[in-house]
Amino acid sequence: MKTAAMDGRAVDPDSPVPLRAQVEDWLRRLIARPEYQQGERLPDELTLAARLGVSRGTLRAGISRLVFEGLLDRRPGLGTRVARRASESGIAAWRSLTREMARKGVMVETFRLECRMVLASVAAAGALRIEVGARVLRLDRLRGWGGAPVLHSRSWFHPRLGLTGEEDYRRPLYEAVEAVTGVAADSAHEELQAVAADTRMAKLLRVPAGSPLLLRRHVVFDRGRRPMEFAEVHYVSERFSLTIDLRRGEE
Repeated sequence: MKTAAMDGRAVDPDSPVPLRAQVEDWLRRLIARPEYQQGERLPDELTLAARLGVSRGTLRAGISRLVFEGLLDRRPGLGTRVARRASESGIAAWRSLTREMARKGVMVETFRLECRMVLASVAAAGALRIEVGARVLRLDRLRGWGGAPVLHSRSWFHPRLGLTGEEDYRRPLYEAVEAVTGVAADSAHEELQAVAADTRMAKLLRVPAGSPLLLRRHVVFDRGRRPMEFAEVHYVSERFSLTIDLRRGEE
């Protein structure tokens, strides 16, 4: 097996690890080098693909992944650079609230966790592209910090994942799903709405009925752009703020 070197062929076509994953790993190590952290542009795609001995499409997929994660900034005619600020605050950190808050020194507590098989609601069926009334696994979690609940999440998972409810959902959600199914969460569509707490949600979140809440609905897709989860998350507005980082694109 050939050893990986930053200036040589860093992928092994005989490895059980997919070429795409090897390319992503190599790129992460490449952009950690001081010159790229200081603003130097990455070599062009043809040069990098030739250096790695992979197709341009495979190389481009790896770069696109890091662009999606906010690690790289790619602009037509200007090349690809390390993003000035790769923030995982707010919506960019949908993969793991636990890890996001841990970086801020906050320990997330789970006050309630319940898994059960249910019939898909109209909203869940539409988001997951399945029949209304199909049997799906639903996961309810009440979480927070400092002894107080901050958010309640309710997730419906696509039946094709084969989840049973026996999985360890106290670990980061998408890691737990991938560990069991091999299906990785790749992207998400988010919708935000201001709502008032109904009686049930007010009791769960320990706020007066009618209190303002932030409702966040999202559909998570795998790498094949197939829906794998639909979720509704209610946040106590006074205990949590959700940030969105935007970058000006090409005009």
